[in-house]
Amino acid sequence: MTIALIVLAAGQGTRMNSDLPKVLHRIGAAPLVAHALAAGRALEPEQVIVVAGHGAEAVTKAVGKIDPEAKVVLQAEQLGTGHAVAQALPALEGFDGRVIMLYGDTPFIRPETLERLAESTAAVTVLGFEAADPGRYGRLIAKGNALDRIVEFKDASDEERAIMLCNSGVIACDAVLLTELVAGLKNDNAAGEYYLTDIVAAARAKGLSAEVVTCPEEETLGINTRAELARAEALFQARMRAEAMENGVTMVDPDTVWFALDTYIGRDVVIGPNVVFGPDVTIESGAQIEAFCHLEGCHISRGATVGPFARLRPGAELAEDVHIGNFVEVKNSILAEGVKVGHLTYLGDADIGEGTNIGAGTVTCNYDGVFKHRTTVGANAFIGSDTMLVAPVTVGDGALTGSGSVITENVPAGAIALGRAKQMNRPGLATKLFEMLRAKKANMKKGS
Repeated sequence: MTIALIVLAAGQGTRMNSDLPKVLHRIGAAPLVAHALAAGRALEPEQVIVVAGHGAEAVTKAVGKIDPEAKVVLQAEQLGTGHAVAQALPALEGFDGRVIMLYGDTPFIRPETLERLAESTAAVTVLGFEAADPGRYGRLIAKGNALDRIVEFKDASDEERAIMLCNSGVIACDAVLLTELVAGLKNDNAAGEYYLTDIVAAARAKGLSAEVVTCPEEETLGINTRAELARAEALFQARMRAEAMENGVTMVDPDTVWFALDTYIGRDVVIGPNVVFGPDVTIESGAQIEAFCHLEGCHISRGATVGPFARLRPGAELAEDVHIGNFVEVKNSILAEGVKVGHLTYLGDADIGEGTNIGAGTVTCNYDGVFKHRTTVGANAFIGSDTMLVAPVTVGDGALTGSGSVITENVPAGAIALGRAKQMNRPGLATKLFEMLRAKKANMKKGS
């Protein structure tokens, strides 16, 4: 059966106390809505509709970056979840598959759980969970998997409140039926809102079947406060660490390693303590990341080593067996196989050839205040310590720059480039200068 997703992302999130729409707050270096979209995309849906409301412009922009094929529709007034789905249904006109309705602030539902919702043959299927503390959740009144009705806490009897099976709000329904059921929703309740969950009772009134699919409680965790956001981050990181180790990654101190939603790490990678992965990082098998590194937007190939105390920024591409040492920063640069950058260096907007050694203190001077310029260093070159490479500039294969040089012109292959002022020694002048300065300091103390 073909699948469509409706992701409800219109809420303000008042308890977040934030100008940012709730679904754009981040865990794992990605907006909450990105997590919901990632789980839903695993089902290869035919269509994805995101319903935006509060901060719609920002949500639309973010969704465009996360999932360019998703369509965003506006819920101008927030009149409940049923009303939100009603705004999405015109975008699904002609679709006759199964629709799964998710929440943009519920980031942990697994694709496997959504698959079970999609495969259900019931007219309406609700995702439920056994709550450790059911509190004020709505209760699912069911016999086995057959769902009879949903009872809101305020309307539940003492016997119904004792039920531990709770409503997550995530629902699957055939598209044609969903359109019919949503059109019949009423807002005759204390909040004056149209509740999506009322479609269960409407379906049962028509003699149609309803079913419960269950999942662990943590999958249904919604984010409403900063404290819940922090707990969600901890839960996300624990899950990512466990998955990484299960997939063959070694972490010296797992609790100090922080992942992003899209971090990809191959087997037999070794990660030291206090390593942070920002968005868009790929590490091939057998690489090693030493302690206290910060990585984002980069690709690290097999056999490369990074750190400790290194920073890789977006566009950093490390080929096999590249070595990046301590206090090295690389941005928008391609380092070919076997390049060594030992320490205290900045490489920005650069192409470094195979086998080249970059000495300590080297800087690619890539920015003139208006434009960025590129530096190219050939294969098997040797860049002496404290070399300033003033871009745009090219250093040829097998060339060498002297320590302390400022290189402003291209260096031919095999040449030595020395770009520093001539040294002059003035005998005895240092002694005289120090004597003069000490005398001045003594006079200043007397004057005070």
